[in-house]
Amino acid sequence: MSAAGTTGNAATIHRFHSAVNSGDRDLVAEAVDELVAPDLLFHAPVPMGLSGAEALKRVWEVLLRAFPDIHVTVEETISEGDKVVVRNTVTGTHRGEYQGVPPTGKTVTYSEIFIFRFANGRVAEVRGVVDVLSLLRQLGAFPS
Repeated sequence: MSAAGTTGNAATIHRFHSAVNSGDRDLVAEAVDELVAPDLLFHAPVPMGLSGAEALKRVWEVLLRAFPDIHVTVEETISEGDKVVVRNTVTGTHRGEYQGVPPTGKTVTYSEIFIFRFANGRVAEVRGVVDVLSLLRQLGAFPS
């Protein structure tokens, strides 16, 4: 893959994060439709029983409902070949139910790392590690 392709892939991920940071569910869904392959392979905790791009849309619906002001700060991006790796810090205020925890009004901060693989200019595969335990501890769902 050319350097231009690698740079374009990183730009695609940053475009997606811009949509997420807008807080607009419709804009996030449109970004998924535009930037993600419909048959996306999603290797991250997705308890919703969905697959493909629809699973990604559902994840963001749940997150935006629970944390309407969610903000993803990209701390580091590494691009090589058909892959882009991002290390993020995520913040948000718990205003809606999340994994059985009713709204607390608490502000949370957690870390995540994702590896995105591209095919034909779209995200074809995602592998993610999200510090959900830290998030749930901040909501009071688990003792520290």
